[in-house]
Amino acid sequence: MEPRFALTDNEIGAKFAKRFGTASLAIVQSPLPKVTQELVSLRVSQINGCGWCVDIHTKELAAAGESAVRINLVAAWREATVFGEAERAALALAEEGTRIADGAPGVSDETWAAVREHYDDDRTAALVALVAQMNSANRLAVIVHQKGGSYEPGMFG
Repeated sequence: MEPRFALTDNEIGAKFAKRFGTASLAIVQSPLPKVTQELVSLRVSQINGCGWCVDIHTKELAAAGESAVRINLVAAWREATVFGEAERAALALAEEGTRIADGAPGVSDETWAAVREHYDDDRTAALVALVAQMNSANRLAVIVHQKGGSYEPGMFG
């Protein structure tokens, strides 16, 4: 499967990418911990089968000093002991917010309560925006067959 299209090699795609990146700054610059942002981004990308984004977020986690055990267990976080309660709440929100199209009822009251227990308004807003934006980023990359493997940590920073 070869890449189909370079989204940013045309005027509309380049304009969209610039605005999409600018919107992500609100999340990146938020008080939501960077590791939580990367864990959530990785989990959403795993669910959506986005090789490009899985590549990015596994490498960013490793570059931030996260252990291979934590990175590898994101896919099975419910069955792992290496994530704290706040991270588990964020990962549950990521899964439930991503699986809406699977006929799931959306984010459960239990998950929402756990998120609110661990995250204030600013962190919650960043978390919700991150789940939405990662789902969008995954769809863009999957549609155009953007491949994983070539990302270098910090490439977009």
